Amino acid sequence: MQVDGGPEPGSWGNRFAGRVAIVTGASRGIGFATAERLVAEGAAVCLTARRAADLEVAVRSLPEGRAIGVAGKADDPDHRGEVLDAVAARFGRLDVLVNAAGANPAYGPLMDLEPDAARKTLEVNLLAPLAWTQHVARHPGLGFREHRGRVVNLSSSTSETPSPGIGFYGVAKAALSHLTRTLAAELAPEIRVNAVAPAVVRTRFSEALYASNEDEISAGYPLGRLGEPSDIAAAIAFLASDDADWVTGRVLTLDGGLATVGGTA
Repeated sequence: MQVDGGPEPGSWGNRFAGRVAIVTGASRGIGFATAERLVAEGAAVCLTARRAADLEVAVRSLPEGRAIGVAGKADDPDHRGEVLDAVAARFGRLDVLVNAAGANPAYGPLMDLEPDAARKTLEVNLLAPLAWTQHVARHPGLGFREHRGRVVNLSSSTSETPSPGIGFYGVAKAALSHLTRTLAAELAPEIRVNAVAPAVVRTRFSEALYASNEDEISAGYPLGRLGEPSDIAAAIAFLASDDADWVTGRVLTLDGGLATVGGTA
């Protein structure tokens, strides 16, 4: 199915009419909120995630015909190939890649970090976004370069300021932020590459960071609350849209003002 137009404009307009996106890690949280936002603005979206059952539920909750799902691990090269071939066959093009899949298999000080956990953290948070970007740019059936493709990576505010317990996750995200800038320089002008760097967002992935004392943690943010997935999705949609056509190599911090008052996530 070739995409030749989007649905009726939603409350945010129709910036992605006729456009196609891939969102990794999209069965819930920030990834799903991003897929939902892009579909609402007219895009057709391929959602990916590890768990097939959760992914099926996510796809069914979106307007019929505007979303497909392909289950698999973000750091699996066979899965990436399956996704890209499915998008080429179903939609015939690709305009946006959102690398939202993430992993943090270890919690605690770096001195206690196991090498296998460190490797997994890097594979999912750093090497997978690089591989996805390489593959979409090279796939012969997607026209990503020709369509002036946009890549948005999901970094973290911990990439800038160390956070207790999730130090190596922050290291991986710092590398992802620099990868974003480097890819932006190498792939311009055909492809724009940016990232968002949220502080604590109310998702299952981050629940351990706030569940026991959410009110106290929220009070430390100048805006008085934690982030919501929709906050991050809105910023991703901006960076992926024509409204950001003169923006590349940027890492946009989304932290409710936390860094302004010297706080850490």
